[in-house]
Amino acid sequence: MPGTLHAQLLDLVCGAFLLAAVVVLWLRQLASIVRVFALQGVALAGIAALLDGHGSRWELLAVAAGIGLLRAGLLPLLMRRALTAVAAGPAPPAGDPAGDPGHHYAEDVSEARETQPLVNVAASLLSAALLTLLAYAVARPLVALHPTPATRALPVGLAVVLIGFFVLVTRRRALAQVVGFLLLDNGITATAFLAASGVPLIVELGVSFDVLLAVLVLGILTTRMRAAFGGTGIDDLRELCER
Repeated sequence: MPGTLHAQLLDLVCGAFLLAAVVVLWLRQLASIVRVFALQGVALAGIAALLDGHGSRWELLAVAAGIGLLRAGLLPLLMRRALTAVAAGPAPPAGDPAGDPGHHYAEDVSEARETQPLVNVAASLLSAALLTLLAYAVARPLVALHPTPATRALPVGLAVVLIGFFVLVTRRRALAQVVGFLLLDNGITATAFLAASGVPLIVELGVSFDVLLAVLVLGILTTRMRAAFGGTGIDDLRELCER
């Protein structure tokens, strides 16, 4: 692949990777957030594949295929199942006056979206812009050491790390925080790829297994929270600790 075309494709995929993280801040419907996360997984797989500009490093292509299957396929599937289970909720007891369909429908709708984040949409998008500028400022000395198409895209990975952490600390729904954790992990993975032109296959397999296990545990946790507290807001857990 010619060097100029390769650099342009890498920049395009990295731009889509960063844009997906910003769109997560803009969206409120959890189902839409999960779909955008799946698209970011496709972009991350594209980053891994494009690091091999000549198609001669089969291990990078294998890692890219594994990332695509896990982060664009399996993880979003598990989150959609957890979201379906949470939104369905426990059935109201028969003869319970509080169990009228309209009331439970309203609760289910609120569980399917991030209703009261700690930071509103406008402030979240402004924060994303500032965090991206911070990432470019921090990465400038690293890029200057070895300016290649991959290292010049290094600030994108750092920006997604910061945005993922921002989502993690500003969202109240447990599933939204799971997405923030996964954005953080995607950013770390992209940073490692861009800084080192790929990581060993065994390392990526180990990290991916840990992430998969964490998502399985968090999916079970959100379902149990819904059954125990009637919702997945983190404030419920804080109130329980204060009592």
